[in-house]
Amino acid sequence: MSTFSHLPVLAAEVLELLAPKPGGIYLDGTVGGGGHSELILEKIGPHGLLVGIDQDPAALAAATVRLARFGSSFRPVAGRFGDLELLLKQQSVETVDGIILDLGVSSHQLDSAARGFSFRLDGPLDMRMDSNADTTAADLLQRLSAGELERIIRDLGEERWAKRIAVRIEQVRQETPLTTTLQLADLVSQAIPRRFHEDRIHPATRTFQALRIAVNGELEQAENGIRAGLSLLRTGGRMAVISFHSLEDRLVKQLFRAAATGCICPPRMPYCVCNQKPQVRLITGKPVVASEAEREWNPRARSAKLRVAEKLGMNI
Repeated sequence: MSTFSHLPVLAAEVLELLAPKPGGIYLDGTVGGGGHSELILEKIGPHGLLVGIDQDPAALAAATVRLARFGSSFRPVAGRFGDLELLLKQQSVETVDGIILDLGVSSHQLDSAARGFSFRLDGPLDMRMDSNADTTAADLLQRLSAGELERIIRDLGEERWAKRIAVRIEQVRQETPLTTTLQLADLVSQAIPRRFHEDRIHPATRTFQALRIAVNGELEQAENGIRAGLSLLRTGGRMAVISFHSLEDRLVKQLFRAAATGCICPPRMPYCVCNQKPQVRLITGKPVVASEAEREWNPRARSAKLRVAEKLGMNI
């Protein structure tokens, strides 16, 4: 557990915009190694409460050790943040003053060959954030049709060469199962014409992203968690969400904007009949990104985008 490393991205920005208050109740829906949680706990003091949710047993164990000095102010909970409404109800928590969701993969997960997240390390094609889940990336590669693989790689990886990669996967698996990260990384590199290899990113980056999202149902979890979280915020409470790729950021932006929208009646209506009121106000019009200094010492922060929304009262 001591080897679990996690550098919280946009830490100062999260603290400033989430604005945790002494004695408040907060939720870290993706506690990871406990970096953001630690900063929030220092602000809310001994009379506050932070519930930390994570589906990765190793992350939750590491966070529990790291945050032990806060005693009962920190409450670790095993589960997926998409189920946060149920998980909080089980903790007898009905509303919260703030929520942080860091949607990225932790440095520990990427640096552990056995977890299978990285194409730079040879390991099993696993990619499960919850090691108790049933389906691995290798299972998907073996079971899905070429058409289904193409759709996943194209839609979740935004990979222009999705069809070539899926066809190559189907050809290779007829001779030998795809079971390791380097097997897949080499296959993708060969499927994409060399003249289209990019200098800054590995050819397999988008394919690995797509499989990871599919294995963990990441977009569905994000949508469920954000919707539930907004409903659980107290008036004046804030939700901060950090995303790491365009699919996540687009989803967060759309959900926040929809929640911030009032009347949706046609412009020609003489008066409002939809009775729709905005639930939140947007604290960040555009996403907050890491400073140049942070990007230098924490490469993971380079693609991070932070969006924050604040819950409005029902009389708005």
